[in-house]
Formats: sequence, C-alpha cells, structure tokens
Amino acid sequence: MAYWLFKSEPGTWSWDQQVKRGKKGEHWDGVRNYQANNNMKAMKIGDLGFFYHSVNEKQIVGIVRVIKEHYPDHTDPKKYFGMVDVEAVMPVPEPVTLAQVKAEPKLAEMPLVKHSRLSVAPVSPAQWKLVCKMGGLKKAP
Repeated sequence: MAYWLFKSEPGTWSWDQQVKRGKKGEHWDGVRNYQANNNMKAMKIGDLGFFYHSVNEKQIVGIVRVIKEHYPDHTDPKKYFGMVDVEAVMPVPEPVTLAQVKAEPKLAEMPLVKHSRLSVAPVSPAQWKLVCKMGGLKKAP
C-alpha cells in the first residue's frame, strides 16, 4: 500500500462534500500538473491519502481511499491528464495544520513542505504514521 496527499480548495471541493458521496466516492479531476498526474498513475486501489484543505485553512482534515485507478479526465479536452476515484474513510480527529507539519523536523522532506504547489503528492509510511499521530489517531489506518 502507498500513501498520498490530495489538496483541494474547500470552496471547490470540501471534505464535507467528499463524505456526502459515501461509498461511491468521487473522481479527483482537474489536475493539470504532469508530476501530480504521474502520482495518480502510480496509485492502486486501496491506497490511502490525506485530504488537505488548501488556501485559507491549510490543514489535513481527513483520510480517503483510492477506489478506482487512473483513467482519462473528462474535464481535459486534450486528453493529456487523468483522474482517480476516492472515497472518504474517516476525518482526522484533530486537523493537522501546515504550520504544524513545517514545525516538525521529521516532516521536512514531505512534499507538502518541499513542493508546496503540488496538488497530489506521495507520503512516506513514516510521514503517514507521524501525521496520523499528530492528528489524534491512536492507530494509523
């Protein structure tokens, strides 16, 4: 299993909207960065990701699971980019802010810090466990 971080502007697509989609999940469309697209190509069903509210909130608020692997993005008229489908798994009991991530030396190499504009990024198993702990999860899923 691999771990990821999905960034979304809450005014465009929020954690609450993701939760309302239930088990059918929602496609993660609109990505127009080749590195982020390649990250989605590497995803497998069952991989987990942090759901991050960008812009004003700047915090990890939930955990999602990949339920459909990479396929063409219907919003891309040139058909260069794809998308995956994700479902909400659980909220993070105590949202983890960008400031908290930046303040933790063990997370200095996390793409959220190093490549802040990347909308879909990998998370190492050690980073995953630490952020889950910071978010109040007794056991990382």
